[in-house]
Amino acid sequence: MNAKEISKGILQAAAIIAGIVILCWFIFKIQSVLFYIVLAGIVSLIGRPIVMFLKQRLRFKNLLAVIVTMLMIFGFLIGLLLLFIPLIKQQSQNLSLLNIDSLAGTVEDLYSEILIYFSGPNFNLESKLNNSDFINSLNFSFIPDFINGFFSALGSFSIGLFSVIFISFFLLKDSKLLQNGILTFIPDEKEARFEQSLIKIKNLLSRYFIGLVFQIMVLFIIYSFILLFFGIDNAIVIAFLCALLNIIPYLGPLIGAFVMMFLTMSSNLGQDFSTVILPTTIYVMIGFGIGQLIDNFLSQPLIFSNSVRSHPLEIFLVIIIGGLLFGVLGMIAAVPSYTVIKVISKEFLAENKIVKRLTQNL
Repeated sequence: MNAKEISKGILQAAAIIAGIVILCWFIFKIQSVLFYIVLAGIVSLIGRPIVMFLKQRLRFKNLLAVIVTMLMIFGFLIGLLLLFIPLIKQQSQNLSLLNIDSLAGTVEDLYSEILIYFSGPNFNLESKLNNSDFINSLNFSFIPDFINGFFSALGSFSIGLFSVIFISFFLLKDSKLLQNGILTFIPDEKEARFEQSLIKIKNLLSRYFIGLVFQIMVLFIIYSFILLFFGIDNAIVIAFLCALLNIIPYLGPLIGAFVMMFLTMSSNLGQDFSTVILPTTIYVMIGFGIGQLIDNFLSQPLIFSNSVRSHPLEIFLVIIIGGLLFGVLGMIAAVPSYTVIKVISKEFLAENKIVKRLTQNL
């Protein structure tokens, strides 16, 4: 090997490294666009069965079926967002969010009632909390900054919403648009096999996301019944919010439990703590636990076994690994990503013993 060949090899390696760096920089800069495409893909997967139903059963034209489906999906989402307005208004009144001093006083009143209830000869909650400077550490100065940040993000949200709607429309209108875009980067000799994988991935993920919608609806019905039974204000909105948080595996139910407990207690502010607030909160949380048991032992196994065709233990390990590697977003994306990897592996590594065992149900 002469000096010319060595120099050529070094230049090629440098060009490859530079290309990889530029590609990573480019992906980093357009990450918001990629996020919009992913959201639009999820919307199209959820809306795909509706489009097929309208076209096959009701004989709608493709364009009309897509328009009706988009109106149904985003009309439903907008309706849900409008439901949160009474909740925000009610909680603003309950907690006096527009008056920081009043909010601090309300929290201190609730804190005092808790101290009175739990104080006893052998257990003095007040002394334990005073040692940690609990009350003095309360700082509500973040609220004005939060409100300013909320309005500054409203413009970005509007742009993102329009982008998702626009991309979703064309993904539904041309079901092979994204598929053809991906196949552009696949070598010709592997294009047919990869196309089969994409079709199977589309079907599995569509069933998975529809299953998630069903899971949320089951929890929503359970939570709504519990909150309405105990007369909690804005029960429907609280139930939907807590059910929606269940999308985050394992961590979501904990956040939902805290949200439901907090909103249950805040809706009864001004009532006696020992006879109203505490018993009502306990009963509501028992109902929340029952809903989680139904979800964990009935809804989730049915969704995972019938949609992505994976064992619950397999799913559990995948979600934990995704959380350790990429945090909360990793936990949410773990199951869809794992499904994609399984389908592609079965198509191209079907003879591998590990792949054969993991993909035997696909």
